[in-house]
Amino acid sequence: MQTIEIFENKRAANYNSFVEAWIPNYHYFMDNLPRLLKDTEHKNLLVVGCGTGAEIERFINTSQPWKITGVDPSPEMISQANQKFKNIENVQLIEGTINAVSSKDMFGAATLLLVLHFIETYESKLDLLKNIAKKLDANAPFIVLDITGSKQQIKENLKILKNLLPDNLDETDINNRLYRIENKLHAVSEDQLKKLIVEAGFETPTRFFQNSIYMGWITHKK
Repeated sequence: MQTIEIFENKRAANYNSFVEAWIPNYHYFMDNLPRLLKDTEHKNLLVVGCGTGAEIERFINTSQPWKITGVDPSPEMISQANQKFKNIENVQLIEGTINAVSSKDMFGAATLLLVLHFIETYESKLDLLKNIAKKLDANAPFIVLDITGSKQQIKENLKILKNLLPDNLDETDINNRLYRIENKLHAVSEDQLKKLIVEAGFETPTRFFQNSIYMGWITHKK
């Protein structure tokens, strides 16, 4: 059985500050998500691995009438998101995997940000992507952000990333995280990612964002 990465306690509480520090231009990427999906016909968004709701915040603050479903296996993450959106009627939050989403619900768009590199095997990544595809309308857009690259690419890009990190980070913490990214996570190459996405039932994705090891892709369900 595939192990699910669960963020709890201090790790959950610190997740937002971590990604903001470690992903250059993170806010630029996030702030432009609604613009990338503004032409979506059905404004019904599925956010897989929603965490504390960083993507959701961007969509509820637009003038477009988005209805949003966020799903995450971490109870602490969902708890924080529930506090954030408790008075927002068009946001539904589900604790669990995508299999916890009702089989009757279909979506006009989906996002999967910073999730795939926690999933160990190719087959488990493919299974998740296929389950997302099943929940989407035909031609629905799908955005992916993840650590991407061959082992050598990631190793070289981590040297660049280290120079882009904020000055106030602890050197020991930096080195520990760099080691974890290179040796403990399960990133795939660009070719493998494209293959996974196409095999799951999507069009060949277009890379529209890259900063060091992080790449953003957009595709559509076939």
